[in-house]
Amino acid sequence: MLPSFHRTYKESRTVSATPVETSPRKRRKRGEGQWALGHREPLNKNEQGKKDDNPLNVRARIEGIYAHNGFDSIDPADLRGRFRWWGLYTQRRPGIAGGKTSTLEDEELDDRYFMMRVRMDGGQLSVAQLRAVAGISTDFARDTADVTDRQNVQYHWIRIEDVPEIWRRLEEVGLDTQEACGDCPRVILGSPVAGVADGEAIDPTEQIEEIYDHFVGDKSLSNLPRKFKSAISWLPDIPYECNDISLLGAHHPEHGPGFDLWVGGGLSTNPMFAQRLGVWVSQEDIAEVWVNVVRIFRDWGYRRLRTRARLKFLVKDWGAEKFREVLESEHYLGRELPRLEAPPVPEKLIDHIGVHKQADGNFYIGAAPVAGRVSGELLNKLADVAERHGSDRVRTTPMQKLLVLDVAPEKVDAVVADLEAVGLSANPSPWRRSTMACTGIEFCKLAIVDTKDRARDLVAELERRIPELDVPISVHLNGCPNACARTQTADIGLKGQLVLKDGEQVEGFQVHLGGGHASQASFGRKARGLKVASADLDDYVERLTRRYLDQRESGESFAKWVHRAEEGDLQ
Repeated sequence: MLPSFHRTYKESRTVSATPVETSPRKRRKRGEGQWALGHREPLNKNEQGKKDDNPLNVRARIEGIYAHNGFDSIDPADLRGRFRWWGLYTQRRPGIAGGKTSTLEDEELDDRYFMMRVRMDGGQLSVAQLRAVAGISTDFARDTADVTDRQNVQYHWIRIEDVPEIWRRLEEVGLDTQEACGDCPRVILGSPVAGVADGEAIDPTEQIEEIYDHFVGDKSLSNLPRKFKSAISWLPDIPYECNDISLLGAHHPEHGPGFDLWVGGGLSTNPMFAQRLGVWVSQEDIAEVWVNVVRIFRDWGYRRLRTRARLKFLVKDWGAEKFREVLESEHYLGRELPRLEAPPVPEKLIDHIGVHKQADGNFYIGAAPVAGRVSGELLNKLADVAERHGSDRVRTTPMQKLLVLDVAPEKVDAVVADLEAVGLSANPSPWRRSTMACTGIEFCKLAIVDTKDRARDLVAELERRIPELDVPISVHLNGCPNACARTQTADIGLKGQLVLKDGEQVEGFQVHLGGGHASQASFGRKARGLKVASADLDDYVERLTRRYLDQRESGESFAKWVHRAEEGDLQ
């Protein structure tokens, strides 16, 4: 039986179209397509496509028609729209230069193969699940598999004919691709060490599973204005400022351990950090609060322009106080949440790399691939390592890393050695530890430049040139302005674009410097005209790093140095 709040939500869905009584606001000159104000007619083709047919229905056509009749049988509205709700995007056709990304039509950019994302809420995998993920990579995806900063695995080269069998294999081990993409509640970030971390007061894994079981695939929540990203963790090991909703562990002076609620975060071309609502959420209330924030987004989110359809724009316009009022109103929660003063800000986000003791006396070991690039073969070897040493739990992280849990003390050294042997370092250089990259032009239709190969080569070169670096400097490479690799919150954020070099347009990056999370939360500084050609990136990062090492004060981080440095020193 569903929880009472879920039944109440189902019964009140039509009520939510009634405007919530809030303080008067200045009326916009043009409507934003908000359902709660009665604006139900679609205002763009994306909204029309979702109205024409609930995107979740496309699975039946994939299994019953497209997988049998092939790529050419796919309805364009399904291909470039509804497929996303089942984790599928067409990938970029090989050989198309970055300069043509914004000039070609979709059908000219589309390849006849797909990218597919596997849903892994909380980054939790058993060895059997990991082997299934690895096997699909080797059998259907040309051995591709990237660990993303959304804690899931992404394939490429998927044929439509193979999708039903891939789904069968995933679902056989309790995984799927449902709502891994699309205008819906996407994968929920969670602590990769939930339930085993020393010092964790609450393990919210059960609540993440509750949300998944009750609301992922719920057709009343599958037509949101845009994507909806969630993060739930007791520990500061998730980018909590950058999600539509985040619940981060916090102690209440009267109620004890629970969660601090943040809403409205997001990056891309108009980055905004989430805002605290100043309320405390108990473990038992997580799912109820989560679904009502989603409902507010569904009912009140802007649907006229895709560029303004993320929750962050609504939160910016309303402010935290009004959002909290609406959340607590009778149409949503129907009660007040306990107020919470701002808890201490975490010093930094935890990446879990290395050997760490669990609460039960065993250890978990975090290892770093290069910029999230792995393969089915490597994942199968990782499963071998875990199984050989008695572990049945592997985790992915929002930093594109991999963890093995439940390692007995006497087996730690052997596991570290075996991970190193397969290409996963538990003691990586600061460069390898802190470099991330999005998919890039290799497969992404939005990208302008190469990222994965460039990140790999950059890490190798910097390890050779500056082996003495003694603190992490995060370098995030993104192939376009959309910030999938969180460029604005990196020490060195690199946003792909074409730049002029010797009078010719070449692949390059706009540079953002000094971004950060937690106690150093800020968006990277953009020095005037600071762009670098991809071919010159090694020299630039080396030059910048050496200036930091020469000029830093005792204990000064790279980000703090950047924000006080002379602009000339950043060139």
